[in-house]
Formats: sequence, structure tokens, C-alpha cells
Amino acid sequence: MEYLFIGKLVNTHGIKGEVRILSNFRHKDKVFVKGFKFYIGKQKKEYIVETYRVHKNFDMVVFKDNHDINLIEYLKGSLVYINKEDLKLSKNVFLSIDLVGFNVIINDKKIGVISEILDTPANEVLVLDNKLMIPYVDDFIKKIDKENKEVIVNDVKGLIS
Repeated sequence: MEYLFIGKLVNTHGIKGEVRILSNFRHKDKVFVKGFKFYIGKQKKEYIVETYRVHKNFDMVVFKDNHDINLIEYLKGSLVYINKEDLKLSKNVFLSIDLVGFNVIINDKKIGVISEILDTPANEVLVLDNKLMIPYVDDFIKKIDKENKEVIVNDVKGLIS
């Protein structure tokens, strides 16, 4: 099983077992659904989503068989994961983490290899091995070629000096 970080359980809400999760996960619509399995904390204990709603900037979740604050209060501050294999994405949709190791191409020229992904409040950022950073947004990304392990980037003025 490959765990994928999706957020942090920051607090409880009310006395009926609802929790607040702070998440910037790009595909929330696929994981914050009834019946989806979350793995929480260092032991990655399994919890199943029973209800979900958005409140302010939090994802509010009640887990199956956990309808009491006393059952989930100890989870405050825990990291929340999913099983990557449970995530069903469309054929042309990629997780940013899967792009690590891809070559980045601008104007048919390789400018670097993606070494990590930064998760910022605004958007994710592709960090190249040469420390260049490219926002992972549609304005910059022209095409992702999974077969050749390449990310084709638009030549945006000022992106590369």
C-alpha cells in the first residue's frame, strides 16, 4: 500500500465526532466522499468517511462508528493519508507527485528534471534539480507526456532568465 498525504486533522468540531481537516489536496472531490478510507496518524489507523461538508476553509468529516468527541479527540494534530490505489482518476489526470523524475522541456530544450513538489497555499510548484521552480498551473503547463516522462512548459517571459 502506498500512502498519499492529503492533509492534517487540526481539530474536532462539536461533540458528535466531527473533525476539521485542513487540506490543499487537488482532487478533494474524489476522496472526501462517503465510504472512502482515510489513514490517520503515525499508525495510519483506518477510518471510513461517513459524512463530509465544507466549513470556511476546512473539510469537515464524520467517520463511521465515531459519533462521539471522546472517540476522536486524540487525533488532533495527526496527518491524514489515503491509499494511492484507492484514488480513481481520469486517464489524462495526474497526481503531481507522479511527475517527480520527469524531464521539463521548453521550446524543445530540456531545462531540468523535476526533483520535488512544493505544496503552497496558492498552488503546487514543480522544483527542478537545478532549483528552478515552475508553478503547476494550466498557464504554465502545456502538456504532460507520460510515455516519454516529459512535462512541456509554455515559454513564459520571465520564467527562466
